[in-house]
Amino acid sequence: MDLKSLFLDHLKERLAYAEQALAANGFDALVISSGAAYTHFADDQDAPFRPTPHFRHYCPLMGPHHALVIRPGKKPLLARYAPEDFWYEQLSLEAIWGGTPFWVEGFELVECPSLDAVWEAVGKPTLAAYIGNEVERAETAGLGINPVKLTAYLDWGRAYKSAYEIRNLEEATVLGAKGHLAGRKAFLAGASELEIHHAFAQGVGCLDHELAFSSIVALNEKGATLHYENKRTHKNGETMILDCGARVRDYASDITRTVTSPTCDARFVALVAGMEKLQLELCAAVKNALPFGQLHHQAHLKVAALLKESGIVHASVEESVAKGFSRAFLPHGLGHHLGIQVHDVGGKLAGPDGTFQAPPAEYPSLRTTRTLEPRQIVTIEPGLYFIPMLLRPFREGEHASRFNWTLIDELSTLGGIRIEDNVLVTEGAPRNLTREHLPN
Repeated sequence: MDLKSLFLDHLKERLAYAEQALAANGFDALVISSGAAYTHFADDQDAPFRPTPHFRHYCPLMGPHHALVIRPGKKPLLARYAPEDFWYEQLSLEAIWGGTPFWVEGFELVECPSLDAVWEAVGKPTLAAYIGNEVERAETAGLGINPVKLTAYLDWGRAYKSAYEIRNLEEATVLGAKGHLAGRKAFLAGASELEIHHAFAQGVGCLDHELAFSSIVALNEKGATLHYENKRTHKNGETMILDCGARVRDYASDITRTVTSPTCDARFVALVAGMEKLQLELCAAVKNALPFGQLHHQAHLKVAALLKESGIVHASVEESVAKGFSRAFLPHGLGHHLGIQVHDVGGKLAGPDGTFQAPPAEYPSLRTTRTLEPRQIVTIEPGLYFIPMLLRPFREGEHASRFNWTLIDELSTLGGIRIEDNVLVTEGAPRNLTREHLPN
């Protein structure tokens, strides 16, 4: 199906869901703005602009200050902010999109040369809710500001991806895979973390701020810092964790690979192979009606088995998980929902009414506690790291003899391992979007 048809079907589905959300929460209309740019404190420079995610869920138009008015049974009104401005290049929609935008037919479009004109177009709809950060304007219009219950209802629905959204995520995966192949090539050639980052961005074909998120490029021991972002002059690494993705129509891929050099310690290479095997097993285990927490627990059982087989921990799989040994090596959650936001919303909701579903005490870092359902897309990203601060209590505690500290110290210089794919839940077998374009 062509992109226009996919989008119009997506918009129809989203508007029907918005009508349910409004009725359930006592509103007759919904206004969403793309948002105002954030200006750094005591400065005149703005941060790179990111639209309000809920706006992007309905409309692919980029840029600040646009407004969308949704009323049940009516075509949504889109007030496009298009100021006359000599500081920055001003382009028509046709110039930006290379012709008539595929999405424009879905909206009643009003071109607005000023902020005042945008909000004149919005008007003062009765019993209307507002989502966004242009709060003063919304208050003046008499709108209900960012209602928690309504927002939660919309967050819940964003977990179910339309065919249009899946297309965007597929295309983002294609670009992300190109970036990873370019980064891997640079690493194997002895490049520095910064050079690998540049290779990734060039492979994707975008500016830094257009990536899915700030890249994580960690060589050797830096891989033990989960969100390492320094990207200094470290080069000629024995190991590399590369964690980043691309965006297409503001939908993100999120991919991680751990790569070893030809001279890397064979014991660590074997650990990477073991993690690759168990990660693929976890991806294959993604299925309808499976609570994500159960899959996360399976990840700990598999990592504990690998630790035992590798001689790193001298304990049974059950003991290793029960006493928290495995959590010292895998401290983060197995994954998260993926979409417009890399860590997509609604992962800890028990239902559309906004009821919170907390992670279990033994796995506090879980980003999603939901039960998997068709059309959800989640990341599957188990890890195994040598993090001194997490291992220290065991080194100094009653269970010290359960750990092979000589081996741990020798492998700690290589940081850790993380492997991450993006997986679509279906009625049957899961679909691994990442492996279709980045097999290893």
